[in-house]
Amino acid sequence: MKRRLALKQLTAVSLLAMTGWMPQVFAAEDTIKIGILHSLSGTMAISETSLKDVALMTIDEINANGGVMGKKLEAVVVDPASNWPLFAEKSRQLLSQDKVAVVFGCWTSVSRKSVLPVFKELNGLLFYPVQYEGEELEKNVFYTGAAPNQQAIPAVEYLMSEDGGGAKRFVLLGTDYVYPRTTNKILRAFLHSKGVKDSDIDEVYTPFGHSDYQTIVANIKKFATGGKTAVISTINGDSNVPFYKELGNAGLKATDVPVVAFSVGEEELRGVDTKPLVGHLAAWNYFQSVKNPVNEEFIKKWKAYAKAKNLPNSSTVVTNDPMEATYVGIHMWKQAVEQAKTTDVDKVIAAMGGQKFNAPDGYTIEMDKTNHHLHKPVYIGEIKADGQFNVVWKSKGPIRAQPWSPYIPGNESKQGL
Repeated sequence: MKRRLALKQLTAVSLLAMTGWMPQVFAAEDTIKIGILHSLSGTMAISETSLKDVALMTIDEINANGGVMGKKLEAVVVDPASNWPLFAEKSRQLLSQDKVAVVFGCWTSVSRKSVLPVFKELNGLLFYPVQYEGEELEKNVFYTGAAPNQQAIPAVEYLMSEDGGGAKRFVLLGTDYVYPRTTNKILRAFLHSKGVKDSDIDEVYTPFGHSDYQTIVANIKKFATGGKTAVISTINGDSNVPFYKELGNAGLKATDVPVVAFSVGEEELRGVDTKPLVGHLAAWNYFQSVKNPVNEEFIKKWKAYAKAKNLPNSSTVVTNDPMEATYVGIHMWKQAVEQAKTTDVDKVIAAMGGQKFNAPDGYTIEMDKTNHHLHKPVYIGEIKADGQFNVVWKSKGPIRAQPWSPYIPGNESKQGL
């Protein structure tokens, strides 16, 4: 038994050595604390747990290469448990008690909105890695996910195109909170600008954790009898599993009514039989299937890390867009700290603008000097039988974010931001 345990430990050490994660020796006081603020339980754990894990991988990778300014990064992981007020409590704990230099976290916009007052009050620094609705530009936040013009608008343009099926009617289906509602407000105005009438737009919301999509899918089929229809899904969290299962049960194929999702990627599809979903779509700024040497190395490192750390279902781990955005964000923060020669929040914020990173998405992407958003490429992918995505459309290159949508009245004066 002891021999078997020793062999297991030796194997884990060997894997870490192969992938560059052998720990460096640092003095105890030479540490910089990093906060990880993701739901590890509750409805959002399906999406957020892997972000915690990839953050820990990235921290280990940086430590193996000498840390930041010669100091070791120490992760402080908390679980806000898909509870929005608890996000605020945990962020205050990280900043006030744990004295972290930076926080990487949140998925839903309601969790981000919950923590913003704390970060402003305590002058903390948050890196937010998920696509969102825009209409926000905070000094204390860097947004490494997409604004609507980097995901939602290109996806709907594709659905309306000949290649995308030429949709004329649209079901806007989302979880009932600020991201889906604001995104759909933008999309409704965009569709109006393209001549789509309100009678050809259906808007439906469900609560977090919703599990019965039978009636909703039946209504989608009925709505689709009125003309070529597409579904734009902003469902978040574990509700995606019963929604996609019901699509399969109802035989609603992509050739009949394509669904394009903004919050479903490789990780969420791991728990679903994807064969009935082949051809349905997702729009992101990264897919695991994107071919380039940087991504190949990123995937290889993640799989080796998952195996070495014995993560759940480590043999089937996947990468996805918010994981890539987390990885990029941590590395950009490291670069900014080393440029500023300090972890002082205001000095790091000043150094972040213009930071560039050779990312797994296939581009050297840049943090905008004005609006705290990344310039990002856009990819639209079709679900394959193995749960991966086949890219069917991509932008010509990285697109600058528009945090303030031109389709929201009153934003005219903010278009240069």
